[in-house]
Amino acid sequence: MKVLLISMPDVVPIIIHEAAFHLPNLGIASIGGNIDPQHDVFLVDLIRKRRTIKKYLSKTINKIKPDLIGLSAMAWQYDTCVKIAHLIKELRPEVKIVIGGYHATLMHEEITASREARWIDFIIRGEGEEACRRLTNALAGDDHIEDIASLSYKRDNEFIHNPRADNLDLSTLKPPIRDKRRLTWGYHIVNSKIEVLETSRGCTRSCNFCSIRHMYGRSFRTFPISRVLEDLDDIYYNKKTRWAFITDDNMVLNPKRVIQLCDAIIARGYRKLNLVVQADCISMAQNEEMVKKMAEAGFRSVFLGIENGSKKNLSVAGKGDIVAASRKAIDLCHRYGMMVIGGLIFGFPDDDADSIRENYEFFKNIKADAAYCQIITPYPKTGMREQLINDGLVTNRTDLKKYNGLWANVRTRHLSSEELQYQFWYQRQVVLGWWNPPAQARGEGWAWTSIWRFLFKPFLKLHYRRVMKKYGWQGRYQREVQRWNQMNNFSDLEGY
Repeated sequence: MKVLLISMPDVVPIIIHEAAFHLPNLGIASIGGNIDPQHDVFLVDLIRKRRTIKKYLSKTINKIKPDLIGLSAMAWQYDTCVKIAHLIKELRPEVKIVIGGYHATLMHEEITASREARWIDFIIRGEGEEACRRLTNALAGDDHIEDIASLSYKRDNEFIHNPRADNLDLSTLKPPIRDKRRLTWGYHIVNSKIEVLETSRGCTRSCNFCSIRHMYGRSFRTFPISRVLEDLDDIYYNKKTRWAFITDDNMVLNPKRVIQLCDAIIARGYRKLNLVVQADCISMAQNEEMVKKMAEAGFRSVFLGIENGSKKNLSVAGKGDIVAASRKAIDLCHRYGMMVIGGLIFGFPDDDADSIRENYEFFKNIKADAAYCQIITPYPKTGMREQLINDGLVTNRTDLKKYNGLWANVRTRHLSSEELQYQFWYQRQVVLGWWNPPAQARGEGWAWTSIWRFLFKPFLKLHYRRVMKKYGWQGRYQREVQRWNQMNNFSDLEGY
């Protein structure tokens, strides 16, 4: 069997420009790495082929002639996923298509009842490694589709949903693919190569805007430390890469294990290794020894879900009062030389222009180094979506292409969705202004931060000064909205 696994090209400029970093998709790499060796597996990250999707896929599919093609998509990427599935069926009608990921897991019943179901042969719900391995074997005649847990398949043009599987034992999984079977390349963070790995899956926190529990339940599982080191060796020695993003939902839920992992990484003696991770404020604030060890092991940047400076809004999000923990977590990270990217969420039911400005001012006051700003998104099947719909605050229920955190799909009790969208953008420009790289970033990335500080930023300031003179705030904003609207529109997929 020949298997081709594809991730979507859609991007979003949440932290920096959408072209400044491209990460390989770990999901398809892990699924591909766990397909049995008698099959030929290939990976394509379309984030590296954004402007030549149809041409590239036509050439690749005609060359490989795959028997099974897997597509992975988030909710906001699903529209593109459907177009690509249609394209694939025109290019190779006999190929079988399986889709997976968060959106397919949460919305499998809606997908199978939709018009696009005609382009889809299988759906995998939840973790995909074992189900895709067995599906490949079944299509080769060595297993039975009816017996594969978490698989949805067609019989007489109707979908049948097999029962969900239990969560996988992570110690049984093989490493992800990072070799020549990955047909796309050039993954980077600004001017440095970057790879991805995971050390755990799941999160036990109660955030009601998150979809993780639908994938794994409210659970937390860890990979063996020996497996994590095997991954790091592959990245460091075989891929010659010094930056690695750890994709864990919340790696620090078990601080004792994090310290053990850091000790193992330190003992490995990697030089100039730079690790990026996401973590929760409470665990970081309460475990200084863990934070210190992380810095010693090469953790250079931490994403913290700060979310909001309002205790009321944090309660709505199911976060509890983490304002004090946010401050302490940031202070500890800075004490040990780690850069902090703070996550902010806007568009809570009682938000108005003043509260949006105050949240940006709160962020500036706690001295995080960079902001990851999003508008509340009513993701399918989340508690937050149900709550907002009941309150009559969801203004876009169906256009999932705008469910990427950048767009206002809700209104508040004081702002229409259009007003919320504008205030989200405008108050950031006024309060946060131009990014000033912190000392840690300037030390680790002196080349690109210097280019930003002394070339790009002065040029952009001059450019926007002219834009403001000609168009004003509203005109500048409308130009930004036009750019956002075009960002994930792929002209060569029109008509599919």
